[in-house]
Amino acid sequence: MADAAESAGGPHTGGGDPHGGRPEGLAALTLGALGVVFGDIGTSPLYAMREALAHSRADVSAELSVLGVVSLITWALILVVTLKYVALIMRADNKGEGGTLALMALAQRALKRRSGTVLLLGMAGAALFYGDSVITPAISVLGAVEGLRDAPGVSPELGGLVLPIAAAILIVLFLVQSRGTATIAKAFGPITLAWFVILGALGVYHIFDSPSVLRGLLPHYGVIFLMDNGFVGFVILGSVFLAVTGAEALYADMGHFGKAPIRAGWLAIVLPALVLNYLGQGAMVLDRPEMRDNPFFGMVPTLVYWPVLLMAAAASVIASQAVISGAFSVTQQAVQLGLLPRIDIRRTSETQAGQIYVPQVNTFLMVGVILLLLTFQTSSNLAAAYGIAVTGSMFVDTLLFFVIIRYLWKKPLWVAVLATAGFGALDLVFMSSNLLKLAQGAWLPLLAGALMVVIMWTWSRGTRILAEKTRRDSVALGELIDMLQARPPHRASGAAIFLTSDADVAPVALMHNLKHNKVLHERNIILTVLTAQTPRVRDEERIRIEPVNDDFKKLTVSYGFMESPNIPKALTLCRQQGLKFDIMATSFFLGRRSVVPSASSGMPLWQDKLFIFLMRNAANPTDFFRIPPGRVVELGTQVTV
Repeated sequence: MADAAESAGGPHTGGGDPHGGRPEGLAALTLGALGVVFGDIGTSPLYAMREALAHSRADVSAELSVLGVVSLITWALILVVTLKYVALIMRADNKGEGGTLALMALAQRALKRRSGTVLLLGMAGAALFYGDSVITPAISVLGAVEGLRDAPGVSPELGGLVLPIAAAILIVLFLVQSRGTATIAKAFGPITLAWFVILGALGVYHIFDSPSVLRGLLPHYGVIFLMDNGFVGFVILGSVFLAVTGAEALYADMGHFGKAPIRAGWLAIVLPALVLNYLGQGAMVLDRPEMRDNPFFGMVPTLVYWPVLLMAAAASVIASQAVISGAFSVTQQAVQLGLLPRIDIRRTSETQAGQIYVPQVNTFLMVGVILLLLTFQTSSNLAAAYGIAVTGSMFVDTLLFFVIIRYLWKKPLWVAVLATAGFGALDLVFMSSNLLKLAQGAWLPLLAGALMVVIMWTWSRGTRILAEKTRRDSVALGELIDMLQARPPHRASGAAIFLTSDADVAPVALMHNLKHNKVLHERNIILTVLTAQTPRVRDEERIRIEPVNDDFKKLTVSYGFMESPNIPKALTLCRQQGLKFDIMATSFFLGRRSVVPSASSGMPLWQDKLFIFLMRNAANPTDFFRIPPGRVVELGTQVTV
């Protein structure tokens, strides 16, 4: 759920942990974190125990099955979430930010060079997140609405409407995204806190059904259970992993709440509530084995069934909202880091920078979610497709964490291996277990992830090839200046800004302006927009002005990978460095390249065509950089790739 906090209207600390010393600040941020960070993992009790028990062998005793599953789930929560993410990976922050792409940028900076392997890992992590973003809303909402089938007083006909009701809830959720979620996001924390209180209370209520379930806290019951189930035990691990889906959100949303609130929320509220609930489900199944088919809703007393059902639906909607907002934020990061073409990113709040809406991504997710509902129809069927995207993303985090330990923290190789080998092995075990479910639906997030990796790799490689070709075919800026001094052109009053990706060569728009209009403005700014390997750039570091001669200046504007460019706003900072001009009396010249495929470009022809398709559908640079449309002049050229 990378960056879901800010996108969902949560508070933003700007990195670090400034609230750690103020109890009231810590409490408020912890409450906010509950509604964003823990929504996904908080809905896992709806189906995780049910799926794990459903796959256990019939000849294994019912008692061992329950104790084994409870043991495996408990220790998965301890090892994967508490030890790996809360204790270790959260220490690796990029200026306070977390998430796969933030970790990738940090690893690139640690290596002090562009690493294709690290870049590919970042692409894979981001791509798998998109697969997760499609499945999470579907399984969370469907798992909650399925409680209608066991609701007291509900006719079978109403129980048959589970799928349409779930689809309606999700469609409404996607349709309201364009309006922003800052207003309703204020209720996310209190609702999620109430949900975890309900989970813990239900667990305590049922533990007394069979107190012997407490033996499940011992790890050896999980080992015995796996050994008795043989190969089936390996399959069961894939279902057990459903209990920790959403664990990566602790790291991804770290920058918005700080480390202390997330750690406090997990250790003081979420982990105890989850463990108590799974113990309660296990105790109830030990006492009444027939409840294993739907243990969560089976543990809800009739008197409070409907309020709990409504709270489950609310919690699932909050979990879905967080992952949708996270997909928007990951898209923004990917665009800024050059992994995706410019895309239409809209602000839904004037006061909160993280409130964004990406129409194309929203439509993609909505269509994907509805297709999933129609294809799989039950949360049990969807569970087979769920784990692989999350396990893959976690494995990517482990590999990138190795790079951080070895090259950023300068630890010996054996320390880096020791710190990551155990978690990497655990990730591989869970990932292999989920791969066994390929035929049941695990192929879906893998296919979606593979397509996204192809798109990201094509865009990254294509832009690099295009930049190299443009540089070879262009005139160096210094050479052009010498030519202009030898043969001065006509001068036009005012200032002209030429956007380019390479300030050392003459921009295409400048060359065409000289060739066709035969004029040079009084003042000419060669503007380059760079993306830093940090989440944000301070205003005092935003711009850099480099005088070339009386006619030309180079202006570099830097943004973090979590920021959206706003050129007019950045240009106001130039006044502080003595560069003054009226934005409404300045012309912006953009070069528009018409790209045609070439068999000798360095990419296969199909990849050339995909790159050209992405270029043609990229957002208009005028809109993307927030340049006043009336001040823009576009001049085109044709390039082969």
